Amino acid sequence: MTPTLVIVPGLGDSGPDHWQTLWEHKFSAAHVRQDDPDHPTPQTWSGRLQDVIDATPGDLILVGHSCGVLNIVHWAHLTGGHPRVKGALLVAPTDAEQADMPVLYPAVCAMAPVPLTPLPFPALVVASEDDPFAGFERAQAFAAAWEAEFISAGPAGHINAASGHGDWPEGEVLLSEVLHAWTPPDIVRF
Repeated sequence: MTPTLVIVPGLGDSGPDHWQTLWEHKFSAAHVRQDDPDHPTPQTWSGRLQDVIDATPGDLILVGHSCGVLNIVHWAHLTGGHPRVKGALLVAPTDAEQADMPVLYPAVCAMAPVPLTPLPFPALVVASEDDPFAGFERAQAFAAAWEAEFISAGPAGHINAASGHGDWPEGEVLLSEVLHAWTPPDIVRF
């Protein structure tokens, strides 16, 4: 059985044209809705992610974007993960420790320091070479620390609606790779 996607958005939640929102409807995904989507803290955002995991049956794949990636890594660091979480697609991770973050998005600074410990599930980090919210080398370092696969999206901005990604069909291909990595070897596909 295919795992359920859990959409984990960043600051302000995902807008109506964001690929996460479009995927939520397309794939009947669960969605993590924070009480305060503009002011994250590791504890409160992790708590809400845990609530959604507890309420969503079956195996799960987490799909994080931006500060949602930080939510996932903090949750994994604080809880040790959950056996039903089989993998994650981590897109455009935000660097809460970036020197200009207090000017760009001061609320994100509450998510510092970013945990740099291996994730307890397979993950794929997708990063843009010109993301204003995380340097490309920093995103590579995150992937290495989390023991995640890493893919460059090229010069793609923040990989959101504002950077022209809409429903992001290339992302669906990457999502299929995450799902393929999860698929137990005893399941035969035709």
